[in-house]
Amino acid sequence: MSASPQASFDSQPITALPQRILLVENSRTFTTMLRAAIEQRLELPVSVASSLAEAGELLDREQGWFLVLTGLVLADGDRDKVVDYFVNRGLPTIVVSGVYDEDLRKRVLQQDIIDYVLKNTPGSIDYLVWLVQRLERNRRINALVVDDSPSARAYAAALLGLYSYHVTEAADGHSALRALEADPAIRLVIVDQEMPGMDGVELTRRLRALRARDKVAVIGISGNTDPSLIPRFLKNGANDFLRKPFSREEFFCRVSQNVDQLELIGTLQDLATRDFLTGLPNRRSFLEHSQRQLGNSEGSVAVAMVDIDHFKHINDSLGHEAGDQAIRAVASVLQTHTLPHDISARFGGEEFCLLVHGLDEDDCNAHFEKMRQAVEALRLRIGDNTLAMTVSIGVTRAPPGTGNLHQLITEADRQLYLAKADGRNRVRSTQLH
Repeated sequence: MSASPQASFDSQPITALPQRILLVENSRTFTTMLRAAIEQRLELPVSVASSLAEAGELLDREQGWFLVLTGLVLADGDRDKVVDYFVNRGLPTIVVSGVYDEDLRKRVLQQDIIDYVLKNTPGSIDYLVWLVQRLERNRRINALVVDDSPSARAYAAALLGLYSYHVTEAADGHSALRALEADPAIRLVIVDQEMPGMDGVELTRRLRALRARDKVAVIGISGNTDPSLIPRFLKNGANDFLRKPFSREEFFCRVSQNVDQLELIGTLQDLATRDFLTGLPNRRSFLEHSQRQLGNSEGSVAVAMVDIDHFKHINDSLGHEAGDQAIRAVASVLQTHTLPHDISARFGGEEFCLLVHGLDEDDCNAHFEKMRQAVEALRLRIGDNTLAMTVSIGVTRAPPGTGNLHQLITEADRQLYLAKADGRNRVRSTQLH
């Protein structure tokens, strides 16, 4: 099965975060449906309890709890006791109720719970799955709250923290800009309008000089009733606007909608610039980024063409799925041997192209020889068969300021042809003068 493209949503590095979800509910039909939806769509493990006693046993026995979804009608706990039980344990909690009661809803939302969801409404399962997914992803997103009022800033930061964002606070526009420059993982900024020295609209305008709309979502907030304020925020680069005072639910919906849109843009960008099978940059992306890097490079560069040997035989003898696995395996080796400032891409079919910076002749040859050996060492299980494969590699080096991308690729391709002619499974290289 082909690998799905990953959204290019730059955030903090992925780490081993808690994944387990506890579903506490006495309706077997509902728990079966919700558990299946979460596990199948999100691939997150769900445990089910029908009472506080069972929930406590699970919480004490297992580690790595991420979220609790709980009903309010349990045999061993009334409504307030149920909510207090999980909130006091410091667990992010979503309340799922079968009856709409506005007074109860208001009372529950006054506590540190994420949301109050009616389970018997159309689309409730889909909404809960989306909510769980949103909260799981939020843990890898940094947010910035900018407000000169300590209480207002703390309130917005606490709400974002409740929804699992990592939050940085700034008391003025200049501090906010410094925070943005220092932390590229910030993807969401909440900006108050009324601040001394630099108001929210001006901060938004300056922020956009640092981060584009597809990288950071900006939401302006203000209690000012001036009708021109909203269009001023939007025209200067804000994605959205919230009027104070706002409800927790409105805040969460606006924030989530804007982050969803950022992720969608990232997915669309990946579809346009990444190879679907391997996740590597595609030919178009490689050419664009490599040309830009060559123009800014102050050291030597090398371009390499990599081709899987006898690839047609792999497809013909073992099938196209085996061919796909071979391509993904080679791509994984290339990724492992690609430094952060270098580029590796799938050019098409079984052919790859790499741009490598700063290696002298000996180091360059050693680098690609090590890559060739890593592919040669691969062993892939294909049904009852074991697939071993090799690659041929053609490399062209250029001293600083010499050669252009087309020339480098053409010469690397010629070296690849010579490597094939020499018997395959080897590296051939040359240097432009």
